[in-house]
Amino acid sequence: MAYLILVRHGVSEWNKRGLWTGWTDVSLAEEGIEEARRAGGAIKDMRIDSVHVSTLKRAHETWHEIKTTLGLSHEPKRHAALNERHYGIHTGKNKWKIKDEIGEEEFQKIRRSWDHPIPEGETMKDVHDRVVPYYKNHILPELCAGQNVLIVGHGNNLRALVKYLEDMSEEGVSTLEFGTGEVFCYEIDGEGNVTGKTIRATNPEKLKV
Repeated sequence: MAYLILVRHGVSEWNKRGLWTGWTDVSLAEEGIEEARRAGGAIKDMRIDSVHVSTLKRAHETWHEIKTTLGLSHEPKRHAALNERHYGIHTGKNKWKIKDEIGEEEFQKIRRSWDHPIPEGETMKDVHDRVVPYYKNHILPELCAGQNVLIVGHGNNLRALVKYLEDMSEEGVSTLEFGTGEVFCYEIDGEGNVTGKTIRATNPEKLKV
């Protein structure tokens, strides 16, 4: 058996301002650094064999704090398949102002629907279709070999992976929240099947970001 550990990056400067971030490369806020350290503390009893991280700064800063907290020296595997969803024309806009302008129903389509298109951006399905092949090709073989794998990612790419791991419906993933600094741990057997799940760290503020 092996463990797959999913950590969302700590809260960023743009998260705090309510801005759709997507592929914009922003840093963690001070609070985000503390969230990353707490995430590290939540898995201090777990062996880490392999680390996969997106190409974005906020994920790497989170990994740095986890690594420091745990006294590790691993070099992470970086890949754009693990990047956050691209918000297209909405990138950099204040999501709550957009909500006031277009109404709750349309806002939720942009923010949480499975395949509602965003001009010049990605749907949740698009994110799923790049994350899951990366998981199958690069992470699952490590898990099946008995290695514990840590992924430091983002709200949407982790939600997409959770959908796959838990065989979740499109409606189910639309209501799933994965807060900044949260830690989901999955037990994976030698054939790659999920046999258990625990949540090691939660964020009561997650609905705000």
